[in-house]
Amino acid sequence: MNDKRVTRRDLIRRVGISAAAGLAVGLPGMAQDQAPAQNQTSPQNETPTQNQTPTQQPANPSEEKTPKSEGEVAKKYPHPPGKFINRPMTQISTSMDLLLDDMENRGSAYFYEQAHPQTGLVRDHAPAVGLSDSRVASIAATGFGLSVLCIAAQRKYLPEAACEQRVETTLAFLLEQCPHVHGFLYHFLDIESGERLFESELSSIDTSLLLCGILLCRQYFDHNLRIKALATTLYERIDWQWMLNGSDTLSMGWLPESGFFKYRWDIYAEMLTMLLLAIGAPRNAIPPSAWNAVHRPVVEFGGIDYISGVAPLFIHQYAHAWCDFRNLRDQHANYFVNSIAATRAHQLFCLTLGRQYPWMDQNLWGITASESPTGYRVWGGPPEFGGIDGTIVPCATAGSLVFLPAECAHVLLSIRQKYGEKAWTRYGFIDAFHPQNDWYAEDQLGIDLGISVMMAENLRTGFAWNYFMRNPEITAAMQKVGFEQDLNPSYAF
Repeated sequence: MNDKRVTRRDLIRRVGISAAAGLAVGLPGMAQDQAPAQNQTSPQNETPTQNQTPTQQPANPSEEKTPKSEGEVAKKYPHPPGKFINRPMTQISTSMDLLLDDMENRGSAYFYEQAHPQTGLVRDHAPAVGLSDSRVASIAATGFGLSVLCIAAQRKYLPEAACEQRVETTLAFLLEQCPHVHGFLYHFLDIESGERLFESELSSIDTSLLLCGILLCRQYFDHNLRIKALATTLYERIDWQWMLNGSDTLSMGWLPESGFFKYRWDIYAEMLTMLLLAIGAPRNAIPPSAWNAVHRPVVEFGGIDYISGVAPLFIHQYAHAWCDFRNLRDQHANYFVNSIAATRAHQLFCLTLGRQYPWMDQNLWGITASESPTGYRVWGGPPEFGGIDGTIVPCATAGSLVFLPAECAHVLLSIRQKYGEKAWTRYGFIDAFHPQNDWYAEDQLGIDLGISVMMAENLRTGFAWNYFMRNPEITAAMQKVGFEQDLNPSYAF
């Protein structure tokens, strides 16, 4: 408790949960309807790509000799968000697959060892080396933990019986002993008692991440009638209509001291699956119109257009950890393709940063919200925000494995080979590190390990997608909001 760094808890307490969450999803005024200015310093923008030669000769001969940026050339070819992208390389080598298997195995150990055996609640963070005496659990880490236990049982990283018992214990504690209001849980909890910590908020998104793990367990352990009953009851008790608070979009949260937050989930972020859970809920569901009430601003970078707020890369990952959006689209977009585009744009963005931070290249890139030498930082791009300092965040590429498989796996393999045990620990990749300053995060975050393990397994087998999509509430919600097969996706995974 004597650590002077800024933590996520401090960020919430100092600026308020609504403002802190707003940094992560892009507050009104941060995200623009108009595309941000093209980054003219990017190597990708110095010359037009092949097969993009204008069909008409320029009136002024000097124009023909003037290189066009990729963004300028792209304007000659109308395309919806996410379409103007390079095709990802989908094949990964045997050595990369072995690395992902080891990463999943080590990550599974975190969610078993750093969970309380009597409550099942998972520590928000734990040291990469040594024992933890932290009593801080988070419901988001617990949701990822429940999901990873299913993977661990399937892969036999842990005994299946032990995983099943831990899941049953966790669900029983959440239902019977853990404090809640209208079915929603507090962001941070005491790992032993389940009591609220740090005056944290009743969180709509974190309750949803927890619920995703619960519903994945309901399908994977469907032979266990108690797990099925507990999971269903936990889902049914959530009053989604209450979290609307009279609006057409969900509130980010509620505090017993002051009520609902000012900010809402009204700009595109990681909340797609949360909306589907709320629209398809067996009780107290919200209307399907809430889906289209979300503002979907378009960002442009390097000739790539995609829907996004000004936010870290994780907003394009979390919804896809459980829900399978592949080859589907609604009236707005194919969201899987949109996340491919966002990941490709982030890769190009990091390559432009290589001029300032020479270690950033095709072998080493990826920035998302993470630990830093000064505490927890919400940073990323494009456009650049959050005070980027050259820190590398492995879960940025690990969480994007399903979108750019070979490119992201290559980065992870490069980190493992070049930085060794400094960046590769008993629980997998370190949360963040700065190559030049020789700084390596002391703690590993449950949510960052969770997204890494889940996306690795989804890439390898589609495990979480296959089981989570068996929940009829999700498929029904997708039908209600107008999802249909994308007959002409720019990329079929």
